[in-house]
Amino acid sequence: MKQEVILVLDCGATNIRAIAVDREGQIIARAAVANASENAVENNTWQQWSLDAILHRFADCCHRLTTELSDWHIRGITVTTFGVDGALVDEQGKLLYPVISWKCPRTAVVMDKIAHFIPPQRLQAISGVGAFAFNTLYKLVWMKENYPQLLEQAHAWLFISSLINHHLTGEMTTDITMAGTSQMLDIHQRDFSSDILQATGLPRRLFPRLVEAGELIGTLQPAAAAQLGLSAGIPVISAGHDTQFALFGAGAKQDEPVLSSGTWEILMVRSAGVDTALLGRFPGSTCELDSQPGLYNPGMQWLASGVLEWVRKLLWTPETPWQTLIDEARILSAGSEGVRMQCDLLSSPEAGWQGVTLTTTRGHLYRAALEGLTEQLRHHLHTLEKIGHFRATELLLVGGGSRNTLWNQIKANVLEIPIKILDDAETTVTGAAMYGWYGVGEFSSPQQAREQVCYQYRYVYPQTR
Repeated sequence: MKQEVILVLDCGATNIRAIAVDREGQIIARAAVANASENAVENNTWQQWSLDAILHRFADCCHRLTTELSDWHIRGITVTTFGVDGALVDEQGKLLYPVISWKCPRTAVVMDKIAHFIPPQRLQAISGVGAFAFNTLYKLVWMKENYPQLLEQAHAWLFISSLINHHLTGEMTTDITMAGTSQMLDIHQRDFSSDILQATGLPRRLFPRLVEAGELIGTLQPAAAAQLGLSAGIPVISAGHDTQFALFGAGAKQDEPVLSSGTWEILMVRSAGVDTALLGRFPGSTCELDSQPGLYNPGMQWLASGVLEWVRKLLWTPETPWQTLIDEARILSAGSEGVRMQCDLLSSPEAGWQGVTLTTTRGHLYRAALEGLTEQLRHHLHTLEKIGHFRATELLLVGGGSRNTLWNQIKANVLEIPIKILDDAETTVTGAAMYGWYGVGEFSSPQQAREQVCYQYRYVYPQTR
């Protein structure tokens, strides 16, 4: 009898990937091709996704895995993607308008005037989702204002994961974790908000049945199977928004905050109780639905390694190894000898360095950036504790920023809690695969499936200063 895998189809903004995962969360085979949005014909400053191109890229990846998976049986398929994006479709699932990318600036004007429809604080109190220009709600309001006939003609709105799932199965569904990114859900009721839809004039009929993570959507149809080079009839299990499966796949427990550290740092937690009325008081805050019913994912996000990349280009060369910067900063004491940095380069007029003297070196400036970003983290963690009603005892750290050992130590010292580091870069895929194993009946719950994964963490403990 052949051993079995779950095949995860992961649609990222920069890469399309097909990854086969066994019951223990081990990756058996993987293939990836580059992904990118395209300029819109209407306006070359607008960005959109080509669904056909995405589907062809998945086919390319799956065909590359044919030899490696010849001795394996694909037990099920799950699809995970970035959030918010989707498209209006007709009854056959044909796109009525291209998929507007989250990178596209066209919906910023809708965000700026959303108060004409519904007060922003009430909107966030209902939906949990913060005011981000790429939100699904703003896309649909933009469509209503610019292409009202398409909204009337449309049979459904499908998020991008559901567009892929429809191509695979012929079924129109809405992944609950994708709906949770839309700013249209009543996050406490786990259904689309009648208040938000009525205020913005959007019909509920556009949104197909909601499916929970791990729920069977349908089976792989012959045409899609032939395109992918797979066997027809494979169960397709709901997954959805990559962030939620990254949290689950990292091994995060309830009330254990997780920091995904990259160009942006995203701090989230799996919480049973969230006061969404508080969210509007904190810029950058948001709250999405966890992959597990009954839990929420409040979070904060801010520019992080993007600041450090700017510092490197400013003071070194872009090709300078990060270790050079780290070594120059490591020899300095905490506090950078009085040099401080306010790191909010995107919106604060006070951003930049203070306390610079004639003895200041670039090592001081880089260390001050690390310490300034860590102060932001400390502030955001305390905010998240208030919103999510928990007290952090450690911080689970994933992402490229976790490779900076000096920064890890600074975080432990400033937060005064251990930093728990997971080097595995495939947390989203692991999480989606575990829900897939649950969905095909291999385990009684996603949690039981996750218990099969052997996590290896590194710890950094606070040092006395």
